Amino acid sequence: MGLIAMSERDLQRIEILSKVIAGRMTLVSAAHVLDLSERQVRRLLDRIRTAGAASIRHKAIGRPSNNRISDGVRDYAVTLVGERYADFGPTLAAEKLAGRDGLHVSRETLRQWMSEAGLWLSRKQRRTFHQPRLRREAYGELVQIDGSEHRWFEDRADPCSLLVFVDDATGRLMQLRFVRSESAFSYFDALELYLRNHGAPIAFYSDKHSVFRVTKKDAKGGQGMTQFGRALSELNIEILCANSSQAKGRVERMNRTLQDRLVKELRLA
Repeated sequence: MGLIAMSERDLQRIEILSKVIAGRMTLVSAAHVLDLSERQVRRLLDRIRTAGAASIRHKAIGRPSNNRISDGVRDYAVTLVGERYADFGPTLAAEKLAGRDGLHVSRETLRQWMSEAGLWLSRKQRRTFHQPRLRREAYGELVQIDGSEHRWFEDRADPCSLLVFVDDATGRLMQLRFVRSESAFSYFDALELYLRNHGAPIAFYSDKHSVFRVTKKDAKGGQGMTQFGRALSELNIEILCANSSQAKGRVERMNRTLQDRLVKELRLA
């Protein structure tokens, strides 16, 4: 006879019922300990006397769950992801499977399937560490800005830049604007739109792009500021330049998210 798998609950029931059979515990006490009715305890006692302790084992142990998704559905979902959404994350892939293919699978289930199929690496597997900069306390106080050059429309159009504005305190995406390239003029247009919609922040936080920071040591005039910097100064808005991409992590993470999700949404539009 092979080993019989039992749950901890079943083992506890056998122990208590054995005490009742041996006369070391009353039926009423057993019902109280097992949180069962006296009638249920009597049925269990009859079962154990007739078929032995193994009969107490829950009938569902060792059987597939009634909610288990069939292997065919799993294989179909993984095939669809591999063919249509290979570079999608589990959350977005689950949304598209449901919306476009009529296949409803939870994102966590799909995440597991994609990991097993080698289509997804967990965040832990991709994670790098750095010392975070503390967020500002108030919404609108500091806004991170960055331009992300990318093939946003893949092979349907030339590469372009997306100007991204993210609130530092909340991580909220404030504004997006497609431009041919990062330039003072493109940032002026984006700034005008931002101020019209959201008002003036205390400061903008950027990288050391030449739009924001004078790169020539021997530059003459301009009080050491770029055109964009002088315009912000006139508006009483400070410009802060980060020393590393990690320092402006909110907008960098937003860029990665947009390069993942927005590109695919534009592809499917």
